[in-house]
Amino acid sequence: MSALAAGSQVGDPILNTVVFAAFVVITLYVVYRVSGRNSSTSDYYAAGGRFTGVQNGIALSGDFLSAASFLGIAGAIAINGYDGFLYSIGFLVAWLVNLLLIAELVRNTGRFTMGDVLAYRMRQRPVRAAAATSTLVISFFYMLAQMAGAGAVVALLLNVQGKGGQALVIAVVGLIMIFYVLVGGMKGTTWVQIIKAAILILTVVLMTVFLIGKFGFSISALLDQAAANNAKGTAVLEPGAQYGKTPISTVDFISLSLALILGAAGLPHVLMRFYTVPNAREARRSVVWAVGTMSVFYGATLIIGYGASALVGSDRILSATGRENAAAPLLAFEIGGTVLLGVVAAVAFATILAVVAGLTITASASFAHDVYANIFRKGNADAASEVRVARQTAVVIGVLAIIGGILANGQNVAFLVALAFAFAASANLSTLLYSLFWKRFNTNGTLWGMYGGLGSCLLLVFFSPVVSGAPTSILSGVDFHLFPLSNPGIVSIPVSFLCGYLGTILSKEPADAAKQQEMEVRSLTGIGR
Repeated sequence: MSALAAGSQVGDPILNTVVFAAFVVITLYVVYRVSGRNSSTSDYYAAGGRFTGVQNGIALSGDFLSAASFLGIAGAIAINGYDGFLYSIGFLVAWLVNLLLIAELVRNTGRFTMGDVLAYRMRQRPVRAAAATSTLVISFFYMLAQMAGAGAVVALLLNVQGKGGQALVIAVVGLIMIFYVLVGGMKGTTWVQIIKAAILILTVVLMTVFLIGKFGFSISALLDQAAANNAKGTAVLEPGAQYGKTPISTVDFISLSLALILGAAGLPHVLMRFYTVPNAREARRSVVWAVGTMSVFYGATLIIGYGASALVGSDRILSATGRENAAAPLLAFEIGGTVLLGVVAAVAFATILAVVAGLTITASASFAHDVYANIFRKGNADAASEVRVARQTAVVIGVLAIIGGILANGQNVAFLVALAFAFAASANLSTLLYSLFWKRFNTNGTLWGMYGGLGSCLLLVFFSPVVSGAPTSILSGVDFHLFPLSNPGIVSIPVSFLCGYLGTILSKEPADAAKQQEMEVRSLTGIGR
């Protein structure tokens, strides 16, 4: 069966649908079985803190290895070679910041959300409102990438060519995700992520071994064929195929690197996972296991990306429905036929479902815990009402994610996730580090840092080629871009640190010394949590 022409059918849509449906049925059953009552906030938000470091580490990798990792990075390597692999390097190195500076301290200080940490020694209401705003914005941008990936995979694997059909399937994916969150809470979502991570790692390892074997276990032979079958030739084997050609592209690369390396430590759905383990030691083990698991995965993406270039070819990838995002599915069909494509289809959908479920429960928990319970009810909300609000918020967020995913359908998912990382690093990282390590830091500095970083990032993205002025822009028919970089991290991240610093030293409000000392002891020892 030919799958090479643009818009042509890839594999058997019926088999692809059956394999994906089987995954959905199995995971829905698991979610139902492990969900329990989920009536307390601890159960719904943090699974009662009963997961081990190993379990949580695998779940962390399942939460973090999104459609950007499986579809976007493989496609970026297939088209741009070495420069595409920089996404993998950035995503992986980012976890060193979490391991060394964030995981243990955040686990000891907070209970359910990032707002718990930031508001610990500050005025509760304004800081929690800022934390919730940041969480919702970052989660929404991250969801856009996953939903865009859903549209690309569906278009390719189920032979859904029209925008209306793709929009319908994005809506179905969103509804399944909402069900995961409503019924399973954090416990059900975690098990979905563990299952998805195991299947994803097994799939990419098997594809990698097969590819290397196909070229006589010679990496050089694979790379030679990849260069021969790529429109950019041998340029894909060295730096510069995508970045570095002009001063602007060089700065854009530096900006992207900053966002990728610093963004993971500010991602709310990653930070929230540290509360699902019983102590700080297990939080550290979680990160170590996550790094180990993801190292295997990102190493495999290098072979898969170049393998797609070698066996499928850059021209065929770019002419297919889904463009770069189609590289991994097209490669699966090339080396394993319809059956392997069906497996890859299920893995791609599972990736999207698991990550969006994690984002949804994080965003809904932030609104219910930080806004409803601590701002509207001033800390006097009962557990049942807080969980009810969290579930209602999950539905609203799910609907918005579906709408946003339909609008973003067709964008490169790795690129969209990089924007979410820029938002996370700009809005959250500076305030987290200042809160944990700077005694003088106060409420005013927290608000300046969060809103300054978030606002500058939003403004720069709106006036960047991401939104207008380029063929790949979301609004490709108009041009009002003023900022030349596609990723604003090189500007917005320093702005956030500067705003947090200036907001603190220019404020007459003194820091709460007693709470700062209490937070320091608690973050280092876990006493009183």
